[in-house]
Amino acid sequence: MAAIVTGLIPILRTAVDSTATYKGRTMWFGLLCIRLVTIFLAQFPWKSLNEDFHCNSSDVFCIKACFNKHFDNSIVMAWHFLFILLVLSVLLMELFSSHLRSSFQKKKEREMESQSEQEAVTDPTMTVGGRMMIDFHKSKSSVVVYLFSIMLRIAVEVLFVYVLFYWVLPKLNEESYLCHAQMFGKCSVQQCVVRGAAEKKMSVFALLFMSALVIVTSGLFGLYSIKHYLLMVNKRIPLNTSILSFNASVYYFFIFS
Repeated sequence: MAAIVTGLIPILRTAVDSTATYKGRTMWFGLLCIRLVTIFLAQFPWKSLNEDFHCNSSDVFCIKACFNKHFDNSIVMAWHFLFILLVLSVLLMELFSSHLRSSFQKKKEREMESQSEQEAVTDPTMTVGGRMMIDFHKSKSSVVVYLFSIMLRIAVEVLFVYVLFYWVLPKLNEESYLCHAQMFGKCSVQQCVVRGAAEKKMSVFALLFMSALVIVTSGLFGLYSIKHYLLMVNKRIPLNTSILSFNASVYYFFIFS
């Protein structure tokens, strides 16, 4: 339990102590914490996997050979690696928000020095409760980076679901199976079984539920970001159209008068 607490502290501290935030930031860090706890609890039934694998043979070598043949893909380490990819997807947004915040702070300083209020730069930040709120919907590049981070998160979760469905669940049959171990020297056909398959399946279902939650949440945030950006673009178009029509009317007035 000490390891899980040690892993949660930096994540929670980063989410709370930051001087800048954006929509969905607290939720992404919260999902990371829940995912970390879920992986920590789900791996308990797998810690004794070597002892839970039994065959109708007293030859330890043949049992180990059947074990390696049955569990031919990494399971727990694959979960940990995919979690690292999820952390990287959140870290991408943190780096981009930090770059965006620093760039606009520099632009504000240059504006204050030159005292050119007429050419003010569109600032995607605002202060809420003493913290800088970054709006990623005010520029196309920001929306693209935000959507890329969301799509990366969804891709990692889909890969996680693939691993659970095609790497893990087929190995958890409650009935015994035949292990053809003739290729391993003196070993013959073995009948093997995995003990505690129901408990291991329950841990997989918990991870599947977590992945489904992240996929649905990320998809909804992606649709919200696209809709919010399109609404802001539509608000700008009538203003630009009215300005162009006014300039055109003035031009025709002077030409034909």
